[in-house]
Amino acid sequence: MSLSLEQRRYLQALGIEVWLPRDHPLVAGGGAEQGGRAAGKPGRALPARPERTPAPRPGAAPAPSSWEALQAAVAGCRRCGLHQGRTQTVFGVGKVDADWMLIGEAPGAEEDRRGEPFVGRAGKLLDSMLRAVGLSREQVFIANILKCRPPNNRDPKPDEVAACEDYLAQQIRAVQPKLILALGRVAAQNLLKTETPIGKMRGNRYRWGDPAVPVVVTYHPAYLLRAPREKRKSWQDLQLAMKTYKEATQ
Repeated sequence: MSLSLEQRRYLQALGIEVWLPRDHPLVAGGGAEQGGRAAGKPGRALPARPERTPAPRPGAAPAPSSWEALQAAVAGCRRCGLHQGRTQTVFGVGKVDADWMLIGEAPGAEEDRRGEPFVGRAGKLLDSMLRAVGLSREQVFIANILKCRPPNNRDPKPDEVAACEDYLAQQIRAVQPKLILALGRVAAQNLLKTETPIGKMRGNRYRWGDPAVPVVVTYHPAYLLRAPREKRKSWQDLQLAMKTYKEATQ
């Protein structure tokens, strides 16, 4: 099976070399290197299986009346012990009425310093993934399960997730995305209230909240940097996300 122009753009954006004929549009337009090693073909996307998950339990605090109030509440949050070691909270970034909402795990050291999610190498890879499907960071909204960095980038603890849960729920309801893309095991399992391994979650479509928002799961960009061979699987996930989004907006 030959690769489409869209697939080739995606694989190249992720740094996967692809053989191209000299008259191919990507070569003619200067978008590809000639003579690269064959990258192989992405596998077939797994059949989608709908599942429904309950929305997170509302927190004790009343919902802020505006986006700015929610930002202020997060900035001053002391609901768990993570506030003691943070430089600043990481609220999120992007378009506040975006059709796509991307949810990751938690801030890392650079995110804690800059106050923005997905910066550094993982952020650059995420930007490339978005560009490959015709999106930019400014067109989506990016947030995390946690708003504060866990020490040494460890996995979030249950009480920390519970403390931030209502903030994320309010963000989702305020943005009203047509699609949520969960980035990585921790984000997917906590968002969807499951212990299913991410390898089994991929390829399925889920629902969050009421009214239900479609959710698609893929690997975290940081994991893809450590395991570059898995980048082709992320293309399958993006295909499913694009199909799900189109269906939701028809």
